[in-house]
Amino acid sequence: MKALILAGGFGTRLRPLSCTRPKLMFPIANRPLLDWTLEKLATSGVKEVILAVNYMAHVLEDHYGVTRYGMKISYSHETKPLGTAGPIKKAERLIGRNSPFFVLNGDILSEIDYRGLLKAHKAKGATATITLRAVSDPSRFGVVEIDSSNRIHSFVEKPKPEEAPSNLINAGVYALDPAVFRYIQPNEKVSMEREVFPVLAKQGKLFGYKCDKLWVDIGKPNDYLHANRCMLDRISSKQPILGKAVKIQPNAKITRTVSIGNKVKIGEDAHIGPYAAIGENTFVGKGTRIENSIVFPGAWIDAHTSIRGAIIGEGAIVGQWVKVENWVIVGDHAIIYDNVTLTQEVTVCPSKEVDESVLEPRQVM
Repeated sequence: MKALILAGGFGTRLRPLSCTRPKLMFPIANRPLLDWTLEKLATSGVKEVILAVNYMAHVLEDHYGVTRYGMKISYSHETKPLGTAGPIKKAERLIGRNSPFFVLNGDILSEIDYRGLLKAHKAKGATATITLRAVSDPSRFGVVEIDSSNRIHSFVEKPKPEEAPSNLINAGVYALDPAVFRYIQPNEKVSMEREVFPVLAKQGKLFGYKCDKLWVDIGKPNDYLHANRCMLDRISSKQPILGKAVKIQPNAKITRTVSIGNKVKIGEDAHIGPYAAIGENTFVGKGTRIENSIVFPGAWIDAHTSIRGAIIGEGAIVGQWVKVENWVIVGDHAIIYDNVTLTQEVTVCPSKEVDESVLEPRQVM
């Protein structure tokens, strides 16, 4: 079994963090997002993974090499953006035409039953089987109309709420038959959702597979933090996870649903958690509180500072008596000076110095 992971996106909604790394390298509970996906595929019997890469491809190649979790890793390079279907056609030689294969959007954290998906795909003789997820607001996604046999009769990409045919959305994980290659023009930008799936639906060759397990689309900062919370619930619900050589001063409180990386230093009376992931080589000062947040490696967060519902980039410096909250993103190596407050979805560009409070949504450049 082979799987193709679409890993070439720019991650524009998570800038400025995605300016300095591909989204698949974003840490979730102190492990890259792609690690969680690869591990799940390996335990599901997949033997080879192809990464369809474009933006910052070298970062993924350098980190993952040619094998991981017992699976072969290979790379299919786009020289220009090819949409969501073009990369599948481009990787045809690597995928082969001998058996069905999986395709995954790389920016999804899930515990989808891949074996169940493949079984359902084969049982229906489908050309494509889409994993489906019920959501309260389907307008952000591709939405399907499905019958009792799980055959998809229509596929509408990002409809208006009142025009959605159901609340079942495309979860971005597919089982595909090699026959799908005939529906995709080579070397062209082609949309799976807008051009391929509607045709297959009309021909009766498109089916759905409903999933009720963990599934998070990591598109926006609050989605990213939600994914981190979900994984922390799974791995640290009984006790926090502490890396090697962690130094915690007296009276610091570390709650459950927390992951702390190697060589982190935590000051006296600091409070970490719930739902905090602290990257390796980070310093947390006296009396500082961090909750529902992700701190990338190498950050310095000084004394009596509050980080709530925020993301702190790699090597960033946050001063004393600072407040960073409500979906704020601080870019890599930025400096936030003492007594500053950042709130309401403010984003701070990499290496930017901020010495005044920003209380309304905007980018600090």
